[in-house]
Amino acid sequence: ADAQSERQTSIYSSPFYSSPTGYKMRARLYLNGDGNARRTHMSLFFVLMRGRNDAMLKFPFNYKVTFCLPRSEMNIASGIPKFFPLAMIQQEGNPYIRDDTMFIKVMIDFGDVPKPLLPYALSLNPGLPTNVQQLMIKQEIERRAQS
Repeated sequence: ADAQSERQTSIYSSPFYSSPTGYKMRARLYLNGDGNARRTHMSLFFVLMRGRNDAMLKFPFNYKVTFCLPRSEMNIASGIPKFFPLAMIQQEGNPYIRDDTMFIKVMIDFGDVPKPLLPYALSLNPGLPTNVQQLMIKQEIERRAQS
C-alpha cells in the first residue's frame, strides 16, 4: 500500500558481503518503478557500501553484477529500471512471492563464469556459503571441460 501511494518509493535490502572478505553491498528496489519505469515496472539497483574489508579490495569496483529472479533469465546491467512488470507481480498466485516475501538473488561474477554455466550457477542453493558455491562452480567447469 505504501508503494502504490508513493509514501515509500523504495526499500533497501539488508547489507550483505560478496564473500567473507569481500565487498559490502545492498540492493535498492523501487516497488512502483523509478524514472521512465514509474508505475509500469519494479526498478532494481545495486548499491556498494563502505565495508570492513575495503583496505584489501580492488577499487574502483568494476565487476559485472547480475540481478535475477530465481530460475529466470539473466539480466545484464548494474541497474534495471524495468526489472519486473508490476502487472505480473500483482497477479494472484504469481510464483515469485511467498507469504508476502519476494526473494531476489544477486550474484557478483569475480571469475568470469562462462555464460553457458550461468544457469547452473544461478540454480545453486543461495543458503550455501559463498566459498562452497564457488567450489561447486569450479568443479562443474572442470567436469564440462572433460566431457
